[in-house]
Amino acid sequence: MARQTHAGPALPLYLSEPGRAVADYGLYLATRPLTPRLPKGDGHPVLVLPGLLADDVSTAALRRTLRRLDYRVHGWGLGRNIGPTALCVNGLRDKLDYLHGRYRRPVTIIGWSLGGIFARDLARTSPTKVRQVITLGSPFRLTSYEQTRAARVFDRYSHLHVEQRTLPLEPDGVPLPVPATSIYSHYDGIVHWQTCLDTPGERCENIAVTASHLGLGHHPAAIWAVADRLAQPEGTWEPFQAPRFLRPAFPKPAEPQPCSPADAVADSAA
Repeated sequence: MARQTHAGPALPLYLSEPGRAVADYGLYLATRPLTPRLPKGDGHPVLVLPGLLADDVSTAALRRTLRRLDYRVHGWGLGRNIGPTALCVNGLRDKLDYLHGRYRRPVTIIGWSLGGIFARDLARTSPTKVRQVITLGSPFRLTSYEQTRAARVFDRYSHLHVEQRTLPLEPDGVPLPVPATSIYSHYDGIVHWQTCLDTPGERCENIAVTASHLGLGHHPAAIWAVADRLAQPEGTWEPFQAPRFLRPAFPKPAEPQPCSPADAVADSAA
């Protein structure tokens, strides 16, 4: 029986997250010799945002790979991500303004988990400065706090947050004003994978991989998908097509289930 979408990931998935993340990193190390086969970049700026309680160390492998592909890659430089504090909200706005002004080109923003929610916020408030958004296991379709096992950690720092969010985080039918790609895993042990699904459209899609939540930033399939999306010429967008030899690494993505505001309220009160 399928697990209900208002519930969080199964306990075995949650408990096995650290071990599976280590295994994902082992796959990353094993496939590093294949880096030259990744799609090459055009030198445009890329900003990478970490997840909850993580910092730039967590995204080092991804950023290192993208630099080798000739992108101008930057970490967020704001320390540990503990939510929408004043430092985070103002710092991200200033960082985007700086990168856009320095390179005079729109910036691709890659956000892991909570970082992806921030990335989508930036795209909505500054669409002319954002080239595209790529999220990694980001629950931007969260309708109930029971859908994530990180809610208690997030709430621990809520007294420092200058932005308070209501559920659902993003109502149905409100696409980003820039191209958007959500990379997610059906084996995510931190957030329910359904909360990571965007509504497919002309410039938005979902890409499924078999990584752990904590391993999405360095899993080889996720890195290939990120590199493929980054390599698209500015102003163009085509749906993701995995090379034939890599197709087994990319399961068919699921379709998001619509959620009405009434359902969201009911779930939040459960």
